Amino acid sequence: MRIIFLGTPDFALPSLKALIDSPHELAAVITNPDRKGNKLKLYAPPVKVMAEEAGIKVLQYTCIRKEGAADIRALKPDLMVTAAFGQIISQEILDIPKYGVINVHGSLLPKYRGASPVQQAVLNGDMETGITIMRTEYAVDSGDIILAKSVLIDENETAGELFDKLAILGASALIEAVELIDSDKAIYLPQNHDNATYCRMLTKESGIVSFEKTVKELHNFVRGLNPWPTAYTKLDGKILKLWRIEKYDDTTDYVCGTIIKADSKNGIIVQVKDGTVSLAELQLEGGKRMSGKAFALGHSVALSSVLKYE
Repeated sequence: MRIIFLGTPDFALPSLKALIDSPHELAAVITNPDRKGNKLKLYAPPVKVMAEEAGIKVLQYTCIRKEGAADIRALKPDLMVTAAFGQIISQEILDIPKYGVINVHGSLLPKYRGASPVQQAVLNGDMETGITIMRTEYAVDSGDIILAKSVLIDENETAGELFDKLAILGASALIEAVELIDSDKAIYLPQNHDNATYCRMLTKESGIVSFEKTVKELHNFVRGLNPWPTAYTKLDGKILKLWRIEKYDDTTDYVCGTIIKADSKNGIIVQVKDGTVSLAELQLEGGKRMSGKAFALGHSVALSSVLKYE
C-alpha cells in the first residue's frame, strides 16, 4: 500500500520506523513546523529527522486543515496513519485515502479519549492500559477499533516510562493492523460510546501540587506528570520540582504541606492528607536534580514551613 504517515514527537518514532522497514511505500511524512528553542534556534520534530534520514518526503503544516488537502490528494495515498500528530484532520482529508485514516492511540478505547491518555492512566493509578488502532473520524477518538493490545503499569512507573513502552507496543500493533487492512481482513468494531471517558490537554499549570492529597494520590500525581509538566511547588519563593516521592512511615497532625523533617538521614519529609511522604528526588529552580537527602545536606530548609505554590 501507498501510505502517508502523520506524527511529531518521540512517541511516533517506533511506528514510523516500523513502516519504513515494512514492504509498504511511504509516500510522505507530515509533521508540525520546526519550533524555536533557546536563542531562537529552530528544532525539527523527531519525526522529520527520522524521515529525512530515510530519504522520505516531508511536509510541514501549521494547520493541515487549511494547507494540506491539495498536497495529500496529489500523493494519492491508499492509507494515512497518525501517531501523536497533534492536529485535527478535516473530513475532506479523511475522505482522501482509499482505506481512510487510522490512528495509534495510547489507551484502551473508549477509555481516555483525548490529548493525555498515557498520563491520565498513571494519574488515576490504573494497573493496566494499552494501545488502540482505530479508524479516525472527525469526532475525537470515536472511530471503530481495528485492534487493541494491553500492557500492565508498574506501581512506580512514570508517564515517560509508560510512553516509551506504549510507543513500542503501538508500532507492532500498527503493522498488524496495516496487514489486516491490506489483506481485506480488518474487522472494524464500533466503540461503546456510553463507556467513553475523556482526558484534557495538560498545561504547565497542571503540575501545581496540592498536598491535600493522600500518599497514594500524590505518588500517582508526581509520576503521572514526569517528565512533563512535572509536579512542582514553591520553597522560599523558588520553584521546587518533585520528580519522585515515597511513603514515609510517620504520623503527625501538622497542616498538609508542612516540612516536618529536613536532614541528611531522613531527607525532606512532608505532611499530606493521610500521612507523610519523602521528597525522594527533587530540583530547586536553577539547580540540579538530586535526592532529598542530598538536598537537605546542601540547603537550609526551615522546619514547620509549609510548601505551597502561591
